[in-house]
Amino acid sequence: MSGNNNKLSVLISGGGTGGHIFPALSIANEIKRRVPQANILFVGAEGRMEMERVPAAGYEIKGLPVVGFDRKRLWRNVKVLYQLKKSMTMARTILEQFQPNVAVGVGGYASGPMLRECQKHDIPTLLQEQNSFAGVANKLLAKKAKCICVAYEGMERYFPAEKIVLTGNPVRRTLLECEATPEDARKAFDLDPNKRTILIVGGSLGARTINDSIIAGLRTIGKHDDVQVIWQSGRIYDERCREALISSQVTNIKQMPFISNMDLAYRAADLVISRAGASSISELQLLGKASLLVPSPNVAEDHQTKNAMALVTRNAALMIPDSDAGFKLVDVMLSTIKEERILQMLSENVSKMALRDSAEVIVDKVLQIAK
Repeated sequence: MSGNNNKLSVLISGGGTGGHIFPALSIANEIKRRVPQANILFVGAEGRMEMERVPAAGYEIKGLPVVGFDRKRLWRNVKVLYQLKKSMTMARTILEQFQPNVAVGVGGYASGPMLRECQKHDIPTLLQEQNSFAGVANKLLAKKAKCICVAYEGMERYFPAEKIVLTGNPVRRTLLECEATPEDARKAFDLDPNKRTILIVGGSLGARTINDSIIAGLRTIGKHDDVQVIWQSGRIYDERCREALISSQVTNIKQMPFISNMDLAYRAADLVISRAGASSISELQLLGKASLLVPSPNVAEDHQTKNAMALVTRNAALMIPDSDAGFKLVDVMLSTIKEERILQMLSENVSKMALRDSAEVIVDKVLQIAK
């Protein structure tokens, strides 16, 4: 079972968070750029973010009812196993109808059953692992994969060394193609073009600890009128953050639920406060941004701390554990933004870690395997 009517057909599976979806879309866009007539089908998990984001980017997606294992409440996994079995059956039907030449797995719930099914039917598979700590789905699929594209060195701990290619993570092209000056970018947010600027982002869904820390420190930030802040709070926390900001009467902070023009937000910033998800780190590296990272503790195997430490050990970022953010984040952020020497060092060192042209290198491999 492979390939329909000599046209290149590529199946891309995975998702769950922006960190899986953005690289998947970058790979799809690069395939389309090179092979405009290629058929591309995404397979995601029902009810997850990819079911909205992928169609918005112009691609077809099919959803599987797969969900993650509940490690705390094991009795709930009876339903999980039923949904996994149902997902395997649906994956087989998708394969029969679409007949891909190659399948790409980017991690996340759906990639497990979908790529497993592809491997059973001898369809060549390529895995893309964004983190410094390999995800469960990718570890299970590695043995039969043709190629595994990674963003960090030392991944032989998880995968067969001969299959690993160090490619980095693909990021949104718009971020790299921004031509605005920092001054113009600040003006776009109605900010003072000449003031030091801090960008606070908690990932695509927001980050409670970061938001709580900023709310607690609003008046402190307000006293530093030589500094200004762009604060993406995430949609779920929007109302609470907005009300806190209004009642504090602090004027040097621009808060919003979601930043659609991230290229300008990054360009405006001298310092970025962020979680340590794989795609955020790749963006910081490629854009050479000084950052203060607050790894999320709510992720499998605490992989965000491992991602952050890969930078911290090279003097390429600062880090505050999630549990310390409440009493440290605002003070450290305000003292760091005034230290030109530190900002310069972090920026130069993080830039050296960047792996460029990731999407191009990955697609080279995809096309090679498809043949």
